[in-house]
Amino acid sequence: MKDTYESPLSSRYADKEMKYLFSPDMKFRTWRKLWIALAETEMELGLAVTQSQVDELKAHQDDINYSVAEEREKQVRHDVMSHVYAYGVQCPGAKGIIHLGATSCYVGDNTDIIIMTEALRLVRNKLITVIRNLSKFADKYKDLPTLGFTHFQPAQPTTVGKRATLWIQDLLLDLEDVEYQLSKAKLLGSKGTTGTQASFLELFNGDYDKVKSLDKKIAEKMGYAGCFAVSGQTYTRKLDTQMLNILSSIAQSASKFSNDIRLLQHLKEVEEPFEKNQIGSSAMAYKRNPMRSERITSLSRYVMVDVLNPAITAATQWFERTLDDSANKRISVAEAFLGVDAILNLYSNVADGLVVYPKVIEQRLRKELPFMATENIMMDAVQRGGDRQELHERIREHSMAASRVVKEDGGENDLLERIANDPIFGVTLDELVSIISPEKYVGCAPMQTTEFLKNCVEPALVPYKDLETEKAEINV
Repeated sequence: MKDTYESPLSSRYADKEMKYLFSPDMKFRTWRKLWIALAETEMELGLAVTQSQVDELKAHQDDINYSVAEEREKQVRHDVMSHVYAYGVQCPGAKGIIHLGATSCYVGDNTDIIIMTEALRLVRNKLITVIRNLSKFADKYKDLPTLGFTHFQPAQPTTVGKRATLWIQDLLLDLEDVEYQLSKAKLLGSKGTTGTQASFLELFNGDYDKVKSLDKKIAEKMGYAGCFAVSGQTYTRKLDTQMLNILSSIAQSASKFSNDIRLLQHLKEVEEPFEKNQIGSSAMAYKRNPMRSERITSLSRYVMVDVLNPAITAATQWFERTLDDSANKRISVAEAFLGVDAILNLYSNVADGLVVYPKVIEQRLRKELPFMATENIMMDAVQRGGDRQELHERIREHSMAASRVVKEDGGENDLLERIANDPIFGVTLDELVSIISPEKYVGCAPMQTTEFLKNCVEPALVPYKDLETEKAEINV
């Protein structure tokens, strides 16, 4: 339909897998799984639920009669009770025990947790792909000297590969947070209208042990180790905040990378991949704009701002339950995951196809190296008997003069020629050129890169050695 708004996150950016996780079908199928888990557990704990009723529920678990539920919701204005009704139409024998003792949050909140957890696993897998792609890049270019920048002003050289380790390190921190969050995943369970489980205590005739077993068994059937020990009607909305804080952190890492690539592409040193038939500008046909990196920055900005939604929601929940979270959650949580899915698709694609121009990198580095080599040149002259203070002043004067040639006249850096022509230094131009070999000024960067990849990245990736690396496809 072209006359109705649709989210670009769904229509343009996110992948099919992530979009399905936040689809109505995923939600309502999970509701039915939870109703089956509830009925089966209640039967196992001695309530008047029969195996035939459970079997009937299982038989219609996936063939959801949406039209019946939608028509019912128009009448009763309640999505959960509409689906209870629709399920009962398909399962007349089990109609009376569907949702027995539960409140809407039993299906709603448990499903939200399940979807977020599955979505975070998908995010983790894509993080792994990006880290792998960047690691190959870092290893390939670990020895290639490049001009370093602080404040985006020329600074001591580093290597192209070492710079990539900074991007990887941020992602490893994100991966640690993802794994920690997944390690403590738990459901709401069956807590009742205010979290006291009063309805279940009544169903089990005051048997508290059975009430506790109900939570435990439901969690196990849904693939979780346990449930929150206490709650109001809902799980604490701090969980949404924690989830989106992680997504925001990933967005921050991706945005830092994409901004670096945008700057490097401006310098013509490194470019993101550019398709054969891609158009960079509608007016300037020669342009190769960093469109994917710009999109990473744009989407990251959205996700970083979106994290305020669950933070404010968690801070303003009243006592055991209030409904001002509902509409906000439906939008903010889903869009954060869809946004990060799109970001990681782009990140993976760009990292896998980065184009490096060593000659441009060397040219820029050699223009700046004479200034950076002055301390070495001065020390060599001191060792040959020169006066350090006098040498320092002469180098300062030559440096200022060479800088004026570059900045005011647009000329080439002639600092080396000036030093070679000054007898106080006692050195030839050829000797100076050999002194400023770029490899001599990158410090430990190549070794740091090798050790980082070996000691930090490889161990972090070992648990995922069987995870297939998928090639991200970018459609727009």
